[in-house]
Amino acid sequence: MHRLTPLAAVAVLLAACQPKPEQPAYTGLDMQELMVHVVDPAAFAFWRGSGYVLTEEGEQDLSPTTEEGWKAVEDGAATVAEAGNLLMLPGRAREPAAEWNKYAKLLTERALEAKAAAEKKDRKAVFDTGGRLYEVCVACHEKYVIGPMLADEQKPKK
Repeated sequence: MHRLTPLAAVAVLLAACQPKPEQPAYTGLDMQELMVHVVDPAAFAFWRGSGYVLTEEGEQDLSPTTEEGWKAVEDGAATVAEAGNLLMLPGRAREPAAEWNKYAKLLTERALEAKAAAEKKDRKAVFDTGGRLYEVCVACHEKYVIGPMLADEQKPKK
């Protein structure tokens, strides 16, 4: 009986060390909600900090002028980069899945380039990487969305 007690203890310890089955990742938001609540706000936070607009007073640079502004641009790019991963979670991919995942990976890649530009506070690089990020969005939307998806501020007023 005394020989079995140490073996039983070892068996209990080994069982406790076994990895628990992973819980599946949460994918409860449908694609439209994911875009509206995560991807779009992050992308627009990045894009609002780049480029120029023409006003009656002339050209206005949209680049951040404060540390907080640059952080908002960088945070937007970082969130878009992570969103690329969210798009590839099981149950999210659209068919053909290989092409969907190609766009999602490219979204992450371009967003990381945009984040690096924002970290350097490089206005031109932020503008350029923002354009390349936009190209991925447009290409994916052309394949998987009917019509362009516009931010609320860009939608025509009724």
